[in-house]
Amino acid sequence: MKADVSLDYQFTSSIEKVWNALTDSDTLAKWIWKNDFKPIVGHKFQFRAEPNEWWDGIVNCEVLKVEEPHTLSYTWASAGEITTVTWTLTEGEDGTTNLHLDQSGFSEATKARQGAIEGAKYAWINNGNQLEKVLAEL
Repeated sequence: MKADVSLDYQFTSSIEKVWNALTDSDTLAKWIWKNDFKPIVGHKFQFRAEPNEWWDGIVNCEVLKVEEPHTLSYTWASAGEITTVTWTLTEGEDGTTNLHLDQSGFSEATKARQGAIEGAKYAWINNGNQLEKVLAEL
């Protein structure tokens, strides 16, 4: 299945540091939202953001795959949509880390709605920028 959102991030941090930022609940909260994440297949967790008039601020998730430090995947259920988020990490020869994001499974109705996929992409780009700042502080 082709991803609906596909992004690449490059970080000067080690693969272990980036993996930690993806899998440590406290660190994850600094660049996405508050959560009760655990890197255990089958673990159900939530991301919690400020609710607004269009959204309750809750994303329900379940961990699907954990292959430290290369692959992390979980469901992302929010506002009636259930998608799959997959993070893939590869280490460069110079100690840098490439982080690839795929989010797939958006409904045809969402894909047809103007700006919906672009909005998701925009949010993940912002999260990636936040992640870069968090990694610099670790």
